[in-house]
Amino acid sequence: MRIPLFSWLFLILIYYVSLSVHVFVVSSQCPSDDQQSLLLQLKNSLKFDSTSSKKLVKWNNGSDYCYWEGVSCKDGCVSHLDLSSESISGGLANSSALFDLRHIENLNLAYNNFNNTQIPSKFDKLTNLSYLNLSNAGFVGQIPIEISLLKRLVTLDLSTFYYPGTPSLQLENPNLNVLIGNLSELIELHLDGVNISAHGAQWCQAISSSLPKLRVLSLSSSNISGPFDSSLLKLQSLSVIRIENNNLSTQVPEFFSNFKNLISLRLSSSGLYGTFPEKIFQVPTLQTIDLSGNSQLQGSLPEFPKNASLQSLVLNGANFSGQLLPNSIGNLKMLSKIDVPSCNFTGSIPRSMENLTQLIYVDLSMNKFNGSVPFFSMAKNLTQINLSSNLLTGQINSYHWENLTNLVFLDLRYNLLNGTIPPSLFSLSLLQKLQLSNNQFSGQLLEFATISVLDTLDLSSNKLEGPIPMSIFNLRELLILSLSSNNFSGSFPLNGLPQLKNLSSLDLSYNSLSITYDDTISSYSSFPQITTLKLASSRLRIFPNFLRKQSKLSTLDLSQNQISGGIPNWIWKLSTLSQLNLSCNSLVTLEGPLLNVTSSLSVLDLHSNQLKGQIPLFSQLSVYLDYSRNNFNSSIRTDIGDFLSNTIFFSLSSNKFQGIIPESICNATNLQVLDVSNNSLSGLIPKCLTAISGTLAVLNLRRNNLSGTVPDKFPEHCSLKTLDLNGNQIGGQFPKSLANCTMLEVLNLGNNQIADTFPCLLKNISTLRVLVLRSNKFYGGFGCPKPHGNWTMLQIVDIALNKFSGEIRGKCLRTWKAMMGDDDDAMSELNHLQFTGVYYQDAITVTNKGLEMEFVKILTVFTSIDISSNNFSGSIPKEVGQLKSLYVLNLSSNAFTGAIPTSLSKLRQLESLDLSNNKLGGEIPAELAKLTFLSFLNLSNNQLVGKIPSTAQLSTFSAASFTGNKGLCGIQLNITCNNPSESPDAVQKAPNHHREINWGVISVEIGFTFGFGIAIGSLVLCKRWSKWYYKAMYNILLKIFPQLEERIGIHRRHVHINQRWKR
Repeated sequence: MRIPLFSWLFLILIYYVSLSVHVFVVSSQCPSDDQQSLLLQLKNSLKFDSTSSKKLVKWNNGSDYCYWEGVSCKDGCVSHLDLSSESISGGLANSSALFDLRHIENLNLAYNNFNNTQIPSKFDKLTNLSYLNLSNAGFVGQIPIEISLLKRLVTLDLSTFYYPGTPSLQLENPNLNVLIGNLSELIELHLDGVNISAHGAQWCQAISSSLPKLRVLSLSSSNISGPFDSSLLKLQSLSVIRIENNNLSTQVPEFFSNFKNLISLRLSSSGLYGTFPEKIFQVPTLQTIDLSGNSQLQGSLPEFPKNASLQSLVLNGANFSGQLLPNSIGNLKMLSKIDVPSCNFTGSIPRSMENLTQLIYVDLSMNKFNGSVPFFSMAKNLTQINLSSNLLTGQINSYHWENLTNLVFLDLRYNLLNGTIPPSLFSLSLLQKLQLSNNQFSGQLLEFATISVLDTLDLSSNKLEGPIPMSIFNLRELLILSLSSNNFSGSFPLNGLPQLKNLSSLDLSYNSLSITYDDTISSYSSFPQITTLKLASSRLRIFPNFLRKQSKLSTLDLSQNQISGGIPNWIWKLSTLSQLNLSCNSLVTLEGPLLNVTSSLSVLDLHSNQLKGQIPLFSQLSVYLDYSRNNFNSSIRTDIGDFLSNTIFFSLSSNKFQGIIPESICNATNLQVLDVSNNSLSGLIPKCLTAISGTLAVLNLRRNNLSGTVPDKFPEHCSLKTLDLNGNQIGGQFPKSLANCTMLEVLNLGNNQIADTFPCLLKNISTLRVLVLRSNKFYGGFGCPKPHGNWTMLQIVDIALNKFSGEIRGKCLRTWKAMMGDDDDAMSELNHLQFTGVYYQDAITVTNKGLEMEFVKILTVFTSIDISSNNFSGSIPKEVGQLKSLYVLNLSSNAFTGAIPTSLSKLRQLESLDLSNNKLGGEIPAELAKLTFLSFLNLSNNQLVGKIPSTAQLSTFSAASFTGNKGLCGIQLNITCNNPSESPDAVQKAPNHHREINWGVISVEIGFTFGFGIAIGSLVLCKRWSKWYYKAMYNILLKIFPQLEERIGIHRRHVHINQRWKR
C-alpha cells in the first residue's frame, strides 16, 4: 500500500516533536551523578567537627543523596540544604561547590562558626533562592551586594549575636536601602546584630518603600536610632516587630495600633520614653508585647476587652508608677506569661487573675502590691510564681497550692506575710525552689512529706521557732538551705549532713540553735562538698574537723560563737576558700607554721577576738581585711603595702600596734577604707598617704600618738569622704589642698594642736555633714566673708575649746539647711551615716548633756552645734532659732552678752541647751517652756535677772541649771521673789531695821491658822462637804487650765545611744 507523501511528512513531524519533548524533559532534570558529586565536594571542602556533626558526617556514596540528612530534592535537583548547627568552622569560599547547586531554593547555614570570615560574594549564582538563613554563623564584615540580586527571596536572615567590642556584620556599602531595594517579595527580614547605623527616617522609609509584603521585621541590636517614621504604615501586613536593644531615644507612636495584623511587638531596652499608647495594648490580634528595660517609659494598662488575644505581657523595668493592674486583666483568657517586675505598680493584685487558666509564668516582683496573695489554683500548668519584694500581707494556706502540681519555682521573699508555713508546699512533686525569706512567718516548721525534689529552701529572716524538722535531711536533692535569722531552737547535728549528698550552701546563722558535731561518728569523706557554710551565732565551741577535707569550700562564717584557743593551720590551706569570718569569738592564737602558706582568701574578718602577735598576710588577692579589736601588739610590718595591692578595706583599729605607719601602705592603690585608729602609733603621717587619689574614701587615724603636720598633698581629684585624725598630737596649719576633696562628708581634726584660722576654703564642699575642730589652737572669727549656701547638709559642728573670737554672724547659719527641718521632718528618715562602697560606719564623740558620748553610728537626723570654750562676744544671733531640727546647742564659756533670744523657743527638737558661763542678761524667756523635749539646761554663771518661769518644763530643772545669776529668783533656787518685778538684789538692798515684834502681823497669822484648821477639819469630818469641795475645785481648775482635760500623760521621745563616760 502506498502512503501519500503528505502522510510521511506528518509522521516525520510527529516524531520530531516527540523527540524534542523527550530531549527537553531529560535536559530539565539534574544528572544524579552531578548533584551527588557537588554535595560530596562541598562536604570535603568544609571544615567541621565530625564528633558533633549529625548531617555531613553521614553523607557518602552508598545512598541516595536526596535522602541524606539536611538534603531535599525536586525532580532530582537539590532544592533544600540545611547544614545548621553542624559545627562548621570554615571552607566556604567563592569557589565552593555550594554555588554550583543552582536549583537550591532553601539554604540554611545558621549556628555554625565560620571564624569571623566574610560572606562569600557568589550567592548571586543561586538565583532560585527564596529562603536564606546565615544567622549566627560567625560571618563578619560588609554584607556583599550580590545578595541584593536574589529577587525571589521571601525570607532573609543574617542576624547574629552582638557583643560590644567584637566584629559584626556591616551594612555600609551597600547600605540597607541598596540591600533590600530589589527584594520586593520579601516577607521576613532578620538583621539582628547587623550594624546598620541609620536614623529613623532612613531605615523606616527604606523598608516601607521596598518591602510591601513584609510581615516580620527584626532589627534588634542593629545600631539604629529613632524616631519611628509614619511611612511604616504602608506595611499593612506587618505582624511581627522586633526592635530591641537599640538606642532609639524616642516615644512609641500611636500609629502602631493601626497594624491590624500585629501579633508580636518587642521593643525592650531601646531607650523609649514618654507615655506608651494604651490603644496598642488593645489591638485584637496582639499576642506578645515586650517593653522591658525602658526605665523612662511611662504608662498604664487599659481596660482589656474580652476578645483579647494577649498571651505574653512583659513590662520588666518600665515605669508604671502609681498605676494599678486593671481588674480587666482577667479578660485575657489566653495569657500564659505576665512579667512585670520593677514597674512601680501599686494596689492589690486583682482577684480576676485567679480565673486565668493558661498561666505558666507569673512575675510581679519588686512592685508595691499590697493585700493578700491571690489563688492561682485554676492555672494548673503554672510553673513559676515570683511575688517577691512587695507589701503583701496575710497568710498562705494549703489550698493556695494544692492544685499547682506543675509548680517549679515559688518566690515570696521580702513581703509582710505571716502565719505558719503550710507543710503541703513540700508535697508539690515538681517544686525545686521555695523562697519565703524576709517575711513574718511564725510558729513551728512541722515535719513534712519527703517526696519533694526541692533543691533550694530559703526561710531566712522570719520568726519561725521550735526545732528544725528532721525531715529536712530527707530532701536528698537539696542544694541550698538557708534558715538564718529566725528563732529556731534545740540542736542541729552537723553529723546529719552526709544524708544531703548534693548540699552546696548551708546557712543556720542567728538563731537560738546549738550546733553539735561529733568527730567520731562520721568520716570526713561522707560529708557533701559544701561551697558556703554560715553558722554565725550558733553556740559553736569548736572548729568542725570535717571542714579540713572540704575541697570546694569558698565561704565560711563561724562568727559570734564560743570558739576559743587557736585558729587551726589547716584552715589556711583550703585552696578554694575565698571568704572567712571568724570575728567575735575568743580566739587567742594562730597555729603555725604560717610561712609558705598559700591562700586565695579575698575576705578575712578576725575582728573582736583576743589574737596577738603579727597579723597573718598570705596573698595579694585579699580585698577585705579586718583585724580590729584584738590584742595585736607588734609594729606594722614595713612591707605591708605589698600585700594590699587589691585590698579595698583594711582595718587594724583598736589593737596595740606601735611604731610608725610604713610608707609602703601607699602601695595599696585600690584602698577605699584605711582604719588604724585606737592604737599607739607614733611618728609622722606618710606624705604619700594623703596623695592617694581616685579610690581612698575613708582615712581614720584617730586616737594615736601621731605628730608633725597633716601632709598638704590631697590630690586634685580627691575621693575622700571621711578624714578622722582626732586625738593625736598633730600641729601646723590646716592643709589648704583639702579643698580638693569635694566629696568630703566627715572631717574630724579634734584634740590636736593645729593653729590656723577658720577653714573657709571648705565652704564649697556641699557634701560636708560633720565638722569637728574641737580642742585645737584655731583663732580669729567664725564663718566666712561670703557664704555661698553650700553647707546644706551640715549636721554636726564642734569647734569648742579653741581661741575663736568676735561675733557670730547670723547669715553664716542661714545656709545650714540640714538643721532647718520642720518638727515633722526630723524623724522622717532614720539612717546612719556610712560609706556605702564597703560596710563602714563613721563614729564620733559629742559632748551632750554635760557628758562625752561616743556615737558609734551617726544618725543622719542627729544635729549638734558646740562652740563652747572660745572667746565669742556680742549677742546670740536670732537666726539660731531657724535651726528647727537641732538636738544639741552648746554656747557655754564664751563672752556672749545681751538677752537670751526668744527665737530659741522654735527649736522644738532641742534636748540639750548650755548657755552657761557667759555674760547674758535680762530675764529668762517664758517661751523656753515650749521646748518640751528639753532634758538638759544650763544657764548658770551669767547675769540673768528676774523670776525663773515656773512652767512645767522649766520647773523640772535643778538649781545647778541657774546658779551664778545673782539677779534670779524662783522655786528652782529656793529664793522667793517678793515682787515679780523685784529681784533678790533689790531685797538685799532694803534697809535693815532693828528687830521688834509686830503684833499686827502675828494676829493675822493666828487668825489665818485658826480659820484654815476649821476648814480642813470640816472637809475631813464631813463626807458630803468634802465631795462638794473637790468637785468645785476641779471645775475651777478646768476653767483656768482647759488643757488638763486632754493631757492625761506626756508622750516623750527618747534617743538611745552608747555612752562613754569621760574619765
